[in-house]
Amino acid sequence: MVRRRTLHPDEQEIWQAVARTAKPMHPMGHVFVKPVEPKPQPTQTAAPATPRLPLFRLGEKSRTKPGHDILPSLPDSLAAAPLQMDAKTHGKMTRGKLSPEARIDLHGMTLSEAHPELIRFILNAQSAGMRLVLVITGKGKRGHDVGPIPQRMGALRHQVPQWLRLPPLGPAVLQITEAHLKHGGSGAYYIYLRRR
Repeated sequence: MVRRRTLHPDEQEIWQAVARTAKPMHPMGHVFVKPVEPKPQPTQTAAPATPRLPLFRLGEKSRTKPGHDILPSLPDSLAAAPLQMDAKTHGKMTRGKLSPEARIDLHGMTLSEAHPELIRFILNAQSAGMRLVLVITGKGKRGHDVGPIPQRMGALRHQVPQWLRLPPLGPAVLQITEAHLKHGGSGAYYIYLRRR
């Protein structure tokens, strides 16, 4: 790589004389010669840099606050789902004015026990011509669940809406809504089925 050399004082005088006689290509064009300035020396009085992270000793508890949960809560995500059924019927259903034609209680079952029972129940209800069924999951107990599911929420309560959106149940289900308080509240779901 070729290093640029600076002009000596006598060369700079010649350059200025040539630059004065030159006609600029653009009317606003100017020739600037920047004098070489010496680099400032670092001072010793600068304050030491503060660490980006607070000091931490091994075995000490974390002082950070838990991060924000950016996923919407289960009731919020169900309420935000687009309305697939008749609005008048949906209003009656959410107010508890419609009574479910059948119900299944998954409360107390494990996930591996509940999934096949739910599939069997929903598909049988649809083939029998039922439209509104109730699935009872229970609310779950605080501190019982571990893993990615929040501890305040039961595993079945979290998993049932997921199962109802996936095959083989997805094509049979028209709408999923949290049940009215008289049918179980947040521990149960209304499932509105499609006609066969």
